[in-house]
Amino acid sequence: VNDALMRFFDHCAKFVALVEDNEGAMCQVNAFKEGPEMREVLEKVARALCLPVEDLNADLVQVAFLTCSYELAIKNVTSPWCSLFSEEDAKVLEYLNDLKQYWKRGYGYDINSRSSCILFQDIFQHLDKAVEESKSSKPISSPLIVQVGHAETLQPLLALMGFFKDDEPLKANNYVRQMHRKFRSGRIVPYAANLVFVLYHCDEVKSSEEEYQVQMLLNEKLMSFQHSNETVSTYADLKDYYKDILENCHFKEECELAKVNITAVDEL
Repeated sequence: VNDALMRFFDHCAKFVALVEDNEGAMCQVNAFKEGPEMREVLEKVARALCLPVEDLNADLVQVAFLTCSYELAIKNVTSPWCSLFSEEDAKVLEYLNDLKQYWKRGYGYDINSRSSCILFQDIFQHLDKAVEESKSSKPISSPLIVQVGHAETLQPLLALMGFFKDDEPLKANNYVRQMHRKFRSGRIVPYAANLVFVLYHCDEVKSSEEEYQVQMLLNEKLMSFQHSNETVSTYADLKDYYKDILENCHFKEECELAKVNITAVDEL
């Protein structure tokens, strides 16, 4: 495993300083923890446990909810912790987690996704090589390439490509307006999340540009491309759509930390 490639976020000084290690970058998350929706959940959990609400906080309640969800997902058992939460509570706690993923790994700050361009470019280099070998009638040297990472690897990459982007940013004060949001991290990067690029060589085509075509699957489901809203794209059209990232996203320069004092807010 190439850590520099698959853990690009660890090697991006700008991301580490301005987002990963910057408490201020999570201001929307922290504000939601203190907001009316979380306050209502806290009060309900406190009553159920016969505890003063002052003895609880959003982090403790989230741990209880995650314990419930992990046992359900991994062991297929209903944890006693689940009895503390209604479906509405679960939606509030889901939004809390989505806020964190949005601001730390998604669209919250440009550097979140821009730091993944090194991986994005690597994917297309492999596809380019396959196309060149095919055109030269050579055997494809790497017919299958598998890269293994984490949700933290995949989420920024999908954001870089423009998937699951809502018209309005996820914030602490727009929970109700975001009830039908596209950005749901539990669906985008669940357990064993995977993104597959499939390159096809098509013989019966009308033009040379149609000879090589691509499909993308996220978690084994076909994705519609951003530029066409279709599930199949010519390789030429796909490269043209992402031309700026492929040609102008330079990891070293993108991730270099400026020497002046700046905050994550500057990245909005």
